[in-house]
Amino acid sequence: MSGVTDLQTLLATLEPELLSGEFVFAAAPPDSMEACIALNPLGFFSEAEGLTIILPVEVGAKTGWPLSSPCRCISMTVHSSLEAVGLTAAMAGALATQGISANVVAAYYHDHIFVPAKDAERAIATLRALAEGAATAR
Repeated sequence: MSGVTDLQTLLATLEPELLSGEFVFAAAPPDSMEACIALNPLGFFSEAEGLTIILPVEVGAKTGWPLSSPCRCISMTVHSSLEAVGLTAAMAGALATQGISANVVAAYYHDHIFVPAKDAERAIATLRALAEGAATAR
């Protein structure tokens, strides 16, 4: 598997990037996979109760499905391995100390954190401080 596994290296090279736009997590019916794919989601996950789908807020508003509050997505530009240990905990922990909820999505190349839209700027500052601290400790 490719990607960085060393936690100190990962933290020091996070380079968090705030994506443009706002997103929602939508609860789609279990039999709606084709409809979900047609919406060009940022991501989705199949659960026993149905499909969780991540959509731009304006697309989600048109579905009629239950929606989360608006979120912003922060992507870590470091290529993290899915086998890395501690990265999710370190990022979520740093955000938790600031009272910011974090919904982490690990993809093949990068980790992405969805935070409440109102907390996005504080979250990006917190993650940058985490990275700076790790870089200094190296």
